[in-house]
Amino acid sequence: MQRRQFTSMAVAAWALPLGARAAGLGEADAALGVRTALERGAEAAVSLLGQRDGFLGNAKVRIPLPGALKDAEPLLRLSGQQHRVDELVTAMNRAAEAAVPHARELLVDAVRRLSVADAVRIVRGDDTAVTAYFERSTREPLSGRFLPIVTRETERVDLASKYNAVAARASGLGLVKPEDANIASYVTRKALDGLYWMIGEEEKKIRRDPVGTGSDILRRVFGG
Repeated sequence: MQRRQFTSMAVAAWALPLGARAAGLGEADAALGVRTALERGAEAAVSLLGQRDGFLGNAKVRIPLPGALKDAEPLLRLSGQQHRVDELVTAMNRAAEAAVPHARELLVDAVRRLSVADAVRIVRGDDTAVTAYFERSTREPLSGRFLPIVTRETERVDLASKYNAVAARASGLGLVKPEDANIASYVTRKALDGLYWMIGEEEKKIRRDPVGTGSDILRRVFGG
């Protein structure tokens, strides 16, 4: 038993970056560092996106019209429907902004459930290993949490219900992707894509400049 435990610790230690090994970090410190990175990335992403214009005002995550409607956008605008198109785009992005703060609880829970094995994989991983962990751990439950909020927000716009009716028929004919056949489902998916993208950007900042975070544990784990 002792031999197996020692071997596990030795493998985990050598899985860490050179800087972490040189700093004498063990599994517990590595896990603490990764949890700190997770918390910072998640909190920053939720704060940035879960506010007015968090999606609408950010070209990197702004949610456009879904495929079929986007293709018809020039015609809609030419036929005097510009206001309705703009109203729908705004509603979609406002729905995402309203939903994102509800991710905080599940993201925090994912941090608490992080295992040592997960921590080692994240330290060894690329610049978006934290993002991949969050997506793997939270996408499904967050989809369930976001969908009612997004549905409520988008149903206020008349064009959304009309799109759903047309897209549902078009999807049955193979003209619209199934995932784009409902506005609320589409916005939920894109809102989560934007959330994980933003977490990834925060993770990259930590990895590029762990000293700049002001956190000793992040410097020790991700430095070197």
